[in-house]
Amino acid sequence: MADGATTTLQSPLIELRGVHKRFGKLVVLDGLDLRVAERECLVVIGPSGTGKSVLLKHILGLLRPDKGEVYFRGKRIDQLTERRLEPIRRRFGFLFQMGALFDSLSVGENVAFPLRENGSFTDEEIDDRVKQKLGMVGLEGTANKMPSEMSGGQRKRVALARAIALDPEVVLYDEPTTGLDPIRSDVINELILKLNNETNVTSIVVTHDMTSALKVADRMVMLLGGKVRFDGTPEQIKQTDDEEVQRFVQGRASESDLRALRG
Repeated sequence: MADGATTTLQSPLIELRGVHKRFGKLVVLDGLDLRVAERECLVVIGPSGTGKSVLLKHILGLLRPDKGEVYFRGKRIDQLTERRLEPIRRRFGFLFQMGALFDSLSVGENVAFPLRENGSFTDEEIDDRVKQKLGMVGLEGTANKMPSEMSGGQRKRVALARAIALDPEVVLYDEPTTGLDPIRSDVINELILKLNNETNVTSIVVTHDMTSALKVADRMVMLLGGKVRFDGTPEQIKQTDDEEVQRFVQGRASESDLRALRG
């Protein structure tokens, strides 16, 4: 880890200890150690294929490590059965990269979906909560619209309203600004900050968008070679003397890449 910037956390909300994961011969996570504090916004960056989305799936229990341990609130979860994992997963909200809305359902029905699946809300409570969550993302009065009637940025905001419908303790964002122009991307950034400030949720944001990363992060980690290469604040990552990290932050091709392009 770079710069001696590793964050010391007394009682992490989420912890991965020595997590290994491979798919066939491809090693994706190679003894990954990571701790996430309650109410922080952690941004995870790194080149494509370095295991960022795989990391999120381990936190949710959608993937199990080949070796290593995953904890939530001090309880080991990677060995739990699906039945025992279910109540833990309900404490997480997930914003998928492309939103993953149900095209055949209205905006309101999309946001209501996890509430109906939960089975513990009345119709009146569901309607109230749908209005509240759409209001939080700036989409009041859109419940009767269909996803096809909305822009890409609006659909992403509907997906975020759905992700927070059950008032999760943790929201996981997988490339939340992918496919959006800079202005619509900044709306998503502002919503992430708003949720962090108003709901005290813990956020983990996987992104390639450095403008977004530097804006929303309390802390940043960079994955490389299946491990954490850097762990520190946005200000520290700007000042790091790790050339590999700096090239990624600045979006600079390596000298070997440039030599290959020049023949």
